[in-house]
Amino acid sequence: MILITAPPFPTPCSHLRHLHVPPRPPLRHESTTHRSKSSRFRRSVSAASSLLPQPPRNPDKASELRALWKRFWKVAAPYWFSEDKDQARLRLGAVFALTLATTGISVGFNFLGRDFYNALSNKDQEQFTKQLLYYLCGFAGGIPFFVLRDYAKETLSLRWRSWMTKHYLQRYLKDQTFYKIQSQSMIDNPDQRIVDDLSSFTSTALSFSLTLFSATIDLISFSNILFTIYPPLFLLLLLYSLGGTAISLFLGKGLVNLNFMQEKKEADFRYNLVRVRENAESIAFYGGEQNEMQLLLDRFRSAFDNLTELLIASRNLEFFTDGYRYLIQILPAALVAPMFFSGKIEFGVINQSVSAFNHILGDFSLVVYQFQAISAFSAVIDRLGEFDDLLDNNITSHTMDEIELTYQSAERSSLLVDSNGSSLQSRPENQKLLEIQELTLQTPTNGTTLVHNLTAHIYDKDHLLIMGPSGSGKTSLLRAMAGLWRSGKGRITFYLNPQTLENSVNTSPGDVLFLPQRPYMVLGTLRQQLLYPAWTTTTTMDGGSERDDGMDELKKPTTDDLMRTLKNVRLGHIVDRFGGLDSFHEWSSVLSLGEQQRLAFARLLLCQPKLALLDESTSALDEANEAHLYQQIQSAGITYISIGHRQTLTKFHNKILHFSTADPKSIERNWRIEDVNAKEDSLLNQ
Repeated sequence: MILITAPPFPTPCSHLRHLHVPPRPPLRHESTTHRSKSSRFRRSVSAASSLLPQPPRNPDKASELRALWKRFWKVAAPYWFSEDKDQARLRLGAVFALTLATTGISVGFNFLGRDFYNALSNKDQEQFTKQLLYYLCGFAGGIPFFVLRDYAKETLSLRWRSWMTKHYLQRYLKDQTFYKIQSQSMIDNPDQRIVDDLSSFTSTALSFSLTLFSATIDLISFSNILFTIYPPLFLLLLLYSLGGTAISLFLGKGLVNLNFMQEKKEADFRYNLVRVRENAESIAFYGGEQNEMQLLLDRFRSAFDNLTELLIASRNLEFFTDGYRYLIQILPAALVAPMFFSGKIEFGVINQSVSAFNHILGDFSLVVYQFQAISAFSAVIDRLGEFDDLLDNNITSHTMDEIELTYQSAERSSLLVDSNGSSLQSRPENQKLLEIQELTLQTPTNGTTLVHNLTAHIYDKDHLLIMGPSGSGKTSLLRAMAGLWRSGKGRITFYLNPQTLENSVNTSPGDVLFLPQRPYMVLGTLRQQLLYPAWTTTTTMDGGSERDDGMDELKKPTTDDLMRTLKNVRLGHIVDRFGGLDSFHEWSSVLSLGEQQRLAFARLLLCQPKLALLDESTSALDEANEAHLYQQIQSAGITYISIGHRQTLTKFHNKILHFSTADPKSIERNWRIEDVNAKEDSLLNQ
């Protein structure tokens, strides 16, 4: 932070104090620059667009401050007790030591300034030259401490932010938390909280901590100097700073909520712009430019109106703070001037008293000088605390009943059991892959029942087709299988390889793979598209690489394997079209939906899972390509469950699960399972 108060005349001492960050509040333009830099840094691509109310503010100020402190400690503490705690504490100690050194240097220059101006006032050229030399040596020796302190603080802030970013990302992506936050609109703009708020939190928390530490040392050091010069001046300083703090709190009481809402409204506006970019083709086909323009302007107008209120509140506060900070330029000199005129003190003491007064007043007036920064930091703490609480709660369902999703070791079964529990036929070589027991599925938001009491068993080579009207629960059943939806009751059991159960509690791409209707195209090369999600290389925080794919037991496909698989799904031509497997493009834009679906089947063939769950995964393909892809996965020995509407799909499946729209007033089951082979045999016998 830069010194905001200077003596009414320039001194060599004042130049060095411009480097003294912690004790001095920032210039008004500093906070503006910081906000502009922060705004440029933000890249919010939020999945949550719903507007949330501003955080509740407790009318009891003491309770409010306690709650804010608890949130701050909850967010800040984990790093200092983490695996990086030794380095973190060592670096923090170094920062505080350098801060203590810079405070000592400032005290030294306070006395140098006194002797310098005494020599100037006494017209003692020899003493003046000597003091000037002391100043130059002081500059040469002091500047490195200020620079190193700032560098140490920034590197510690960066290290802290790096750890917190990884910590929050792990929790955000764990157990489909990101999906639950987005699908249920639990919180606004989680990406902004991870990117902008974490960056602001670490840097500001360190700055404020050093400011408080330095202010305490300053207060002890300069209070003695000022009290020695003129005790009434010290008493006036106390009254002046306490009165200024009280008035600042009154004038700026609404800034915290305004800063909180400004962060959110700007993020909402950026999110709408991202939506336009991601859905550019659809908007262009609809001709919806005017509609999008209106939506964007509405979001911008909301941010504009809130910013207008924020500027008005800041303006009213600055009317007071500007007068407050400039009045102190003459107060100490005016009070000690009579003593100088009467010959009780020397001229240099005036400069010393002004310097000491400014230091102590800065320490006492932290709230006055930094109220806007404190209010913005309070909003950051609120947003991160809200996010942290949500991640800690693990976003569990609030219903009494919950679907039980379990994973067991694969076993051989001698009987194939139908939906009613009776034996259909002997299947000695068939391995059970999936078992659904008395499943009642409900929507997680309002508890609407979609499926009543479903029981089904899937064995190896039991290809199941799920059909029914839109909204009857077909895709929702796959969400339940993936663990995305838990609302309801019953049990879903996957039978996995024993090795998978040893390595992970969740399904692995080697066992179960889900293919959505619109495939996800990762940001990467064509090779990375094909290897996703089974073979991934993650980058560690130190820049190295580590394997974290759960597919160590499978050999990673070679380039020849990738080329052959592309040809098998009739996509061999795109390698030449886009310049090779290692070319990088925005694949969701340059590939048609049909090509993306064929690319998803290439991933499936490369992963070779035991069970594939396909959610209308061939909806964008013609019947010939659809038949070709199903023949490919049949030849690969993959058991699959498909959702579809086309009757042509029935010939690639052994069973059909028919859904009808559930009656919310009835507990009767709304499904039936049909054996395609038995039906064909019956027709032949007729």
